[in-house]
Amino acid sequence: MKEKNRFQTRSIQAGNEPDKEAGSVIAPMYLTSTFQQDSVGIHKGFDYSRAGNPNRKRLEENVASLEEGDFGISFASGMAATTALFQTLSNGDHVIIGQNVYGGTYRMAVEVLSNHGFDFDFVDTRSLDQIKAAIKPNTKWVFAETPTNPLLELCDIQQVAKLCKDHDIMLAVDNTFMSPYGQSPLSLGADIVMHSATKFLGGHSDLISGILITNNTALAERLYFIQKSGGAVSSPFDCWLLLRSTKTLSLRVQQQSNNAMELAKRLHSHSSINRIIYPGLEDHPQHELAKKQQKNPDGEPIFGSMISITLGSVDKRDHFLSKIKLFTLAESLGGVESLVCAPYDMTHVSVPKSIKEKIGLTQDLLRLSVGVEHIEDLYTDICNALED
Repeated sequence: MKEKNRFQTRSIQAGNEPDKEAGSVIAPMYLTSTFQQDSVGIHKGFDYSRAGNPNRKRLEENVASLEEGDFGISFASGMAATTALFQTLSNGDHVIIGQNVYGGTYRMAVEVLSNHGFDFDFVDTRSLDQIKAAIKPNTKWVFAETPTNPLLELCDIQQVAKLCKDHDIMLAVDNTFMSPYGQSPLSLGADIVMHSATKFLGGHSDLISGILITNNTALAERLYFIQKSGGAVSSPFDCWLLLRSTKTLSLRVQQQSNNAMELAKRLHSHSSINRIIYPGLEDHPQHELAKKQQKNPDGEPIFGSMISITLGSVDKRDHFLSKIKLFTLAESLGGVESLVCAPYDMTHVSVPKSIKEKIGLTQDLLRLSVGVEHIEDLYTDICNALED
């Protein structure tokens, strides 16, 4: 029996077979809108790039393999992927979403899709009881981020998956913060996984893309139809770049996580930080859950490269931002370069103030996306920025 290749091997080999025509080790970019047909309806597998493109097919095969899935369906952005998932619903269907969800997901659900007859409730997905209490007869999906953005709250994927199956509900997991290298939701019982491929999958802050992965054949066929019909597809160039990027995913994400773990330990008792949130710290309320479900392909716990800190006031926040050098103030995350973001006024600006107050998202909170720079340089930079 053929042994299945390990994650690091699949990240390089899956979807990356040499080009058959010329033998190119790296597949060419198929920068074409259309394809020659031998006769009407007879072609070589592709007829129009919105419907399918060789670069996109390779990418979908690669990421599906990394997520232990059978089908990958890629889109022009993470939000395009999330929207396509919700477009599998019908008028009157109900979705439970985590209350600390990415601001763009909240905006799409409340300000766009609600106008098309979909019903959304936002609950604390840390609590199985709260999810259970929110289930209605018309509930079709639970959509959970874990860890959440930016409060790094965890959802027990295995337990929620069991609850969903007991109620004939599907579970979708936004795995953007952990990447396939750090968490495997399908293996834990989820029905579908979403990634903003812009983040860790891309890893170099030079593309926009999203992808859905599932083992459910009927769901995959529906999503391929939505992908083709809606046309919000990844460009051949972005797919080509992503295939380059996933080859180094294991190296990048492990080093980023190592750096974040070391920074979190060193900064844990820093007098200028009111609170540090990182699942790898033992005082994180869900540290044990993080150890259980966030594991790298070797089975070792991994806690990600996102750290959130609170500084006590907006003035202290802005002072820090004026002095930091190696952490660039910018939205997004997951790249090899370190970034810092003020979610209250940036990524979550569209979330109402009352909800931000309810979930504990304050203006003084900063989200650090730790890169692969040298740990000593990153630590020195943060310490210098924390000085009065």
